[in-house]
Order: sequence, then structure tokens, then C-alpha cells
Amino acid sequence: MSEEIYIYVTHKDGVPDDSAPELIAAAQKINPDAFLTAIVMGSASEVDNVCQAVASLANLTIFKIVNDELAYPNAEIIRKVMVKLLPSGAITLIPHDTFGMDLGPGLSVKLDAAFVADVIDFEGIDGANLNIVRQEFSGQVYTHVGCDISSGVVLNIRPGAFKAEENPSGNGQVIDKSGDADDLASRRRFLEVVEAEAGEVDITAADVLVSVGRGIEDEDNMEIIFDLAEAIGAEVSCSRPIVDAKWLEKARQVGTSGQTVKPKVYLALGISGSFQHLGGLKGAPFVVAVNKNAKAPIFQAADVGVVDDILDFVPELTEKISEMK
Repeated sequence: MSEEIYIYVTHKDGVPDDSAPELIAAAQKINPDAFLTAIVMGSASEVDNVCQAVASLANLTIFKIVNDELAYPNAEIIRKVMVKLLPSGAITLIPHDTFGMDLGPGLSVKLDAAFVADVIDFEGIDGANLNIVRQEFSGQVYTHVGCDISSGVVLNIRPGAFKAEENPSGNGQVIDKSGDADDLASRRRFLEVVEAEAGEVDITAADVLVSVGRGIEDEDNMEIIFDLAEAIGAEVSCSRPIVDAKWLEKARQVGTSGQTVKPKVYLALGISGSFQHLGGLKGAPFVVAVNKNAKAPIFQAADVGVVDDILDFVPELTEKISEMK
């Protein structure tokens, strides 16, 4: 097995994404003795701050690549740079988000390495095989994969699947590899960022969110969600099916195609817990999940799980909270 593990760090406004410490945790589970290297790319105005933040997370090496062409992450360009940076046989970890799904598969082809998407756990190593756990069919089936990593592997790691260390400390060493970004020609180019339209409520600023999914069954049942939110002083958010049904506005959607939120407490009511939804949940909130399907993937991310029909559970919870007040 390779003794070198590399993680790709995504960032915004000079701040590493919450996936960075999670990738470190995933790497340590694969091999706690491996030499760990983080790769940070971007413009000069952001990269130094990101490298400094990553250096404080663990004792690792950080490859810094500075180029204004990398100010916006373009997977086509980044693949070219990473092929020059990564040695043969390396294990490479990338977040399983919208960008990671663009970057990972093509990178594995360029490296002639194996590729596994949406990884949620590891079950140890058997010779040259890394035993991996992932989910299929919207999280209803757990797949156990024996992956031959003798020629290297690119793994897309599901956000939230690996718990980051609560009080990380480190003294990472930064090495400037900007010279490897010498050919940044691309057939696609960044044009602009189109911000989502603001709604009546800014769920990104809420400390407590009551989030509802398809388990609510009918628009008429939405009233019980708002009653609970009012009782606990929370805002109401939702998963994509609720927006698709036009029961709530797009501004309330949590997920990779909606808003990214960082509440302190997150109540997931009737939400299955797809990676697209969990990808919008950052900051390690306290997650309470209620779902009548005991095998729903949301329970893997929950601190407290309740197996029950939300149509029965939510009114009772609201009543008990009201009595306590």
C-alpha cells in the first residue's frame, strides 16, 4: 500500500472548506502512519491564508500552487497540475461534492488509477486491496468494495462521513509548487458567479433549522413544521423535493443545488439524507433526524436518531415544548 496520501483542499474567500479536516480524518483511517500532503491551489490573495489554516490542522506537508488562473476552480486545469504533482501509486482524496464529481473521475483516468465515488467508510486493508464502504440507490444499499490500489486510487469522500478532530493542532510545512502550473490552457473558462436570489428568510444565518423532506407527504401538512419552528425559535428549511413540489421557495433549500448552512442545531424531518443534501450542511451541527425508515442514510450523520413518522412525532414534540414553556 502506498505510504503517501494526498488531499485536495477546496476553499472560498481565503477559508478552507469544512471538508479539509474531514479528509485528514479519512486519510488517517486509511493509514495513520502515511505521509500526508495537502494540495492548495488558487490566487495569491487567498492561498497563503488557506495554507496557514490547513497547517494548523495536522502535521503534514502542503503543496502551494499560486496562479490567478486558478482563482476559480476549473477541474480541467487542476487535473493538469495534479498529474504533475502526484507520484505513481498515490492515494488521493477529494470531497464528493459538485466540484469533486467533476475533478475525480477524469483525474483517475489521467493517473491510470482506480476510482471510487461517494466513500463513507473504510474497513481496512487486505494486501493491495483497500476495503471501502459506499452507498447506492439513494443510500438504501451499502456496497462493500475491494479496491486494488497497487497503481494508486482517487477517492471522492462524502462530506460529513468522517468526523474531524474536535481540537486539531499541527505544524504543517508549506512548499511552493507554483512552478508546476506552467500549462493552464483550457477549453472552458470561468465567466461569472450568479448569486441565488435572496428569499424572505436567510437560512444561512440561522442557528437552529427545522428542515423538512418528502416525508411530510402533502403540502397541507407543512403547517406542523412551521408550528415546531415557531415553538423552538427556528427557521424552516427543506430538501430539494419540497422545492420541486413548489411547497417552499428555493431560498429555503439546503444542499449542493441549494444553500450551504452552518447552524448549531439541525432537525432533519422526513429527509432521507442523500449526499446532495448533506453537502449543504457544514460546521458540524448537532443533527437530530426523524424518519420512519430505520435504514435512511440521514441516521449516519445524526447525533440523535428517531425512527417514527414525522406526521405523528412532530405535533407531539411541538406540544411538549409548548408545555415546557
